[in-house]
Amino acid sequence: MSVQVEKLEKNMAKLTIEVSSEEFENAIAKAYKKNKNKISMPGFRKGKAPRAMIEKMYGKGIFYEDAANSIIPDAYADAAKESELEIVAQPEIDVTQIESGKPFIFTATVALKPEVTLGEYKGIEVEKKEVEVTDEEVEAEINKVRESNARMLDIDDRATQDGDTVLIDFDGYVDGKQFEGGKADDYSLVLGSHSFIDNFEEQLVGKNIGDDVEVNVTFPENYQAEELQGKPAVFKVKIKEIKVKELPELDDDFAQDVSNFDTIAEYKEDLKKKLTENKEEALKREREEAVIGKIIENAQMDIPEQMVDAQTRQMTQEFAQRLSSQGLSIDQYMQFTGLTPQKMIEELKPQALKRIQSRLVLEAVVAAENIETTEEELDKEIENMASMYQMEVDKLKEVIGEEEKKQIGLDLAVQKAVEMVTEAAVEK
Repeated sequence: MSVQVEKLEKNMAKLTIEVSSEEFENAIAKAYKKNKNKISMPGFRKGKAPRAMIEKMYGKGIFYEDAANSIIPDAYADAAKESELEIVAQPEIDVTQIESGKPFIFTATVALKPEVTLGEYKGIEVEKKEVEVTDEEVEAEINKVRESNARMLDIDDRATQDGDTVLIDFDGYVDGKQFEGGKADDYSLVLGSHSFIDNFEEQLVGKNIGDDVEVNVTFPENYQAEELQGKPAVFKVKIKEIKVKELPELDDDFAQDVSNFDTIAEYKEDLKKKLTENKEEALKREREEAVIGKIIENAQMDIPEQMVDAQTRQMTQEFAQRLSSQGLSIDQYMQFTGLTPQKMIEELKPQALKRIQSRLVLEAVVAAENIETTEEELDKEIENMASMYQMEVDKLKEVIGEEEKKQIGLDLAVQKAVEMVTEAAVEK
């Protein structure tokens, strides 16, 4: 195998990879063995027809595609390694010569890691901000805890009110016909939550247990089910139960029930401390992002579109995995939100670009400042990873290769760079 490298504009390169005719011939022979049992030939039992007869009937190139597909992955991997290029996205493959008895030639157009020219990265000016937690914020946090510890009381001596939770059966009709998803029994609905379309909930206010209510609504023009968009609908609703939420009293007993403190005053003080810590952490992240953003503005780099596309795909996969951990598929999420795959990609692209830019400038700072990760720091990080994955440290070290260790070390160095440029920032 031989490889030629041609540098292109905008951090792109083309690898021309040539595989010997002998290796290509071997790949064709393997493709014949793999596929011969699937091919019918007059006068031969399946799998017994000679290759020459199959090629004569179906054409010389019948096995070329399988042969090429078997060669390209390893040939490309070897060529990429031999080229010593920093390739940052999947290649675009184009076959330029494929013929029995001749070398197999294909090209791989690849995106390369851009070079970064740093501008000013020390002494970046950022807006000065102070952390403050108000009494209202503490009360709001306490009310969340009260809400989560509330009791639901049955109500049978009055009509429904805004804020009540009602148990209902409903059956929806459009143009006089039931529609899919428009029927449910024992559905729990908080009146005033606006979780149902249009003014559905408002029409249930002032009703009593046992009432049959006819609710008239119109589906929004952008409703996820296209066949219902903009359509008027009638729901037949039966009120079965009315419940009201009773919040616990805000006293020392409440503090003892929900915390390790004896008094409500101590509990409030602890909540204020935690809210302050959370705000300080959020402000730290905001400051880091502001500093890195300015460093990106001051730097020069030409990022290939393929690199952004690859990062966008990775972020889409990460998002899908997070949804899956919550029991939701990406298809279900798109159905609920009305997003399309293309729209999701468009929304993620700017974030993908920012992630790439941030990483590139920080790696450039690592290089400029000769920031290194010590063996002790690397071992400590591997210990943390072992704890997170619930593995023994020695076993984790066995499965981590040198490239992975190198990446972990670079990640730690990048974090040091973040801390360095943030600490060097000047508040105005």
